[in-house]
Amino acid sequence: MRIELVLYRIGFFLNKIKLKPIAKMLSFLNRLIFSAWIPSTAKIGKNVKLGYWGLGVVIHSNSVIGNNCLIGQNVTIGRNFGEKKVPVLGNDVYVGAGSVIFGEIEIGNNVIIGSNSVINKSIPDNSTVVGNPFKIIKSDRKERYWEYDE
Repeated sequence: MRIELVLYRIGFFLNKIKLKPIAKMLSFLNRLIFSAWIPSTAKIGKNVKLGYWGLGVVIHSNSVIGNNCLIGQNVTIGRNFGEKKVPVLGNDVYVGAGSVIFGEIEIGNNVIIGSNSVINKSIPDNSTVVGNPFKIIKSDRKERYWEYDE
């Protein structure tokens, strides 16, 4: 596991046992070292990877990210003004570099989001989306054709 997510997981544990000031310090350490905002209150699944150690990644404190996701650099996951809820990413989601995901939406399982896409509506399972505003270019993909590199 990479160091930026190790700091997050330690902060998540500390937040859970009510040591919030120390958890916040770890979030700020992540910000200082990696220029990534990964708050300890976000729910991030197992085997999630951040491209280039999370460089420029901003994740809202209430976001939910599923298992086996790959998030590229300079990705923002947040909420709209006036909305209380934030995006929920399913399992096996690939988010390309520079993408912005915002609003009260759900991203399905096994979804690929192309680089620099702007996502403001929910995406069904097994889809590939690109663009600003995004367009679904493939919706029946069953296999996962992207893999992690170590």
